[in-house]
Amino acid sequence: MLKMIGKEFFNKVANSKEDFLQAFINLLAESRIRFCVIGGLAVNAYVDPVVSLDLDLVVVAEKIDVLVSKLKKKFKVEMFVHSINISDRNSDLRVQIQIDPRYQSFLKKARTRNVLGYRISVAAVEDILQGKIWAALDQTRRPSKRQKDMADILRLLEAKPRLKKMVPAALGRQLLGG
Repeated sequence: MLKMIGKEFFNKVANSKEDFLQAFINLLAESRIRFCVIGGLAVNAYVDPVVSLDLDLVVVAEKIDVLVSKLKKKFKVEMFVHSINISDRNSDLRVQIQIDPRYQSFLKKARTRNVLGYRISVAAVEDILQGKIWAALDQTRRPSKRQKDMADILRLLEAKPRLKKMVPAALGRQLLGG
């Protein structure tokens, strides 16, 4: 029986005919653009993985315009108020670059970690939790997205109980009951 490695598994799930994620990471590396993963896939660097087709990340703000120009040559790029979404017709993976300035500080403590077979820069666990808290409390987000954020918070708290002190009391009561 053949053992499927993380990248192969992820590309199967993402229905990728080509390795869109690796191509995206390579573009960032070739452009010398600092980044770190901040969303659900980042949670996977610290706890047992759950598959997601969304890759949320932050890049150094000063390089956004240069990056968008390069991305448009290879991928589909959509600009929104708080994010830039990148996709490729050969994959179901959706990349979302968060442009909310609150996330810029996450770059400082980011470290290279393994996420589903990819060695990528991932925000510190405390920063990922903070981002998930912001998302869970954002009343403008769809309820289903906020529920996923809360599930990610719980996954992090179960794996790293020391982080409970970071969770606002009202959200903690909602998540942990009491």
